[in-house]
Amino acid sequence: MAGLEALYRKYAARGLIVLGFPCNQFGKQEPGGTDEIMQTCHINYGVSFPMFEKVEVNGAATHPVFRYLKDELPGVLGGRVKWNFTKFLIGRDGKPLRRFAPISTPEKIEAAIIAAIESKVFL
Repeated sequence: MAGLEALYRKYAARGLIVLGFPCNQFGKQEPGGTDEIMQTCHINYGVSFPMFEKVEVNGAATHPVFRYLKDELPGVLGGRVKWNFTKFLIGRDGKPLRRFAPISTPEKIEAAIIAAIESKVFL
């Protein structure tokens, strides 16, 4: 989370917006309610980017945002998100550009962010 916050602060003025969607489907890592999760993210990681209510990213109750993202960028497991911290880079027009594995650190995806900024995908 701290790495995503750093990217958000570094590139927000150039159009990058980071959105956080907590999910408890992966090892029960997000068991709390919305307020508790947001407090934890703010206190432990200094998160200032928008955080949303807990969502489902796999299964019958998949949130429509993740249904769309997985349809557009299926990933290794096809229509599933493998684990928390799967990241999607989305253009200003809502078109998904890239999908990054949970192990992809924010530092590793920075090049894709810079390329999107330079091609004016965000602005």
